Amino acid sequence: MEPEDIPEEALSETFLAATGPGGQNVNKVATAVQLRVDLARLGLGAAPLERLKQIAGSRLTGSGELVIAARRFRTQEANRADARRRLAEMIAEAHIVQAKRRPTRPSRAARAKRVDSKKQRSAVKRGRGRVQFD
Repeated sequence: MEPEDIPEEALSETFLAATGPGGQNVNKVATAVQLRVDLARLGLGAAPLERLKQIAGSRLTGSGELVIAARRFRTQEANRADARRRLAEMIAEAHIVQAKRRPTRPSRAARAKRVDSKKQRSAVKRGRGRVQFD
């Protein structure tokens, strides 16, 4: 999903004073972005929504909002674009269905080979016993 495909009514942004690069600008301008996303308004299906909640982890609030903080860049626009890009990546990842793992069994030849190697190892260890003088 592209950042421009995300419905605007599901998003709300707050600008905060950021830490990090920016010199004196950091103290004066609110460049960090806190993007809040109402997951119910995204219009995702049940399965992708559950996967998105798993991906979100601790960024998910009790009221079902996803909070993404972006403060990597010096400008509001760049941080805003970064937050939306990260949200789009999370949504795209939520649409990927993991293949179900099917348990496999070793072949008969593989089992026989394993038993033979165990017998060989056993014989080596048996040969390490105490020496008996008759």
